[in-house]
Amino acid sequence: MVRAILSIGVLFAPVLVTSLPSGATTPSAPHTVFPLGTANPHEPSGMAPPSATALPGFALSYTQDFSSKALPSEWGKFNGVPSGDPGSMFVPSHVLTGGGIVRLVTSRDRVNGGSWATGGMCLCGHHGQLYGAFFVRSRVTGPGPNVSELLWPVANTWPPEVDFNEMGYPTNSTSWTVHYGTGYTFVQHTRTFDMARWHTWGVIWTPTKMTFTMDGKSWGTLTTFARIPHQPMTLDIQQQTWCNGGQACPHHPVALQVDWVAAYRLK
Repeated sequence: MVRAILSIGVLFAPVLVTSLPSGATTPSAPHTVFPLGTANPHEPSGMAPPSATALPGFALSYTQDFSSKALPSEWGKFNGVPSGDPGSMFVPSHVLTGGGIVRLVTSRDRVNGGSWATGGMCLCGHHGQLYGAFFVRSRVTGPGPNVSELLWPVANTWPPEVDFNEMGYPTNSTSWTVHYGTGYTFVQHTRTFDMARWHTWGVIWTPTKMTFTMDGKSWGTLTTFARIPHQPMTLDIQQQTWCNGGQACPHHPVALQVDWVAAYRLK
């Protein structure tokens, strides 16, 4: 299955945000209480997907370890020019599976006239979820394209959009971002992390709260009802270059590597 994505990602400055709009908070002393994964030395990232009972109050609805040589049929590959970024291009062949991981590769491609092309994929065949929790185990191999692990509306209308791991050019920081309302309005928090190392990124989504997690620890919450999405959404994972604006433009081929994903629904 192939589709063209209509996502509009936000490009952030790689600095630490020390204050947030009303309804968004960051924990002062995070606790390891959220799914991280199950230690397994045979996994590429050293972690297998979390167990079915890893998140109290939620039931496992989907898990994928990408152990086959082909992308599972419930996943679609992005194809074409993303909305709002005419200088970028998604090409299905830039989504590679093998060795227990999926690689979204950014490299120059003759399909795009020798310009940079990227890979993206969505859990389109899973019909989406209204509330729940989503976790992605991933790393990047170098700086360059914008990377986003996000929730996108099943209705394919924007906003809302929930980016629970959105990295710009450098590999030393990332953001969580929630787009809401009827225009280009959003809440965002940026924090320093080593993105070249394996991490488990997550978002726990209920009607009254969104919790953003990294390696089992919360690094932000959103509790303003009007800013929280209240419609079914799917899990999307993508790279995107912004070379026209001189930002998020690579100097050499790089990849986003994904070991596994897991999703839970509210009981």
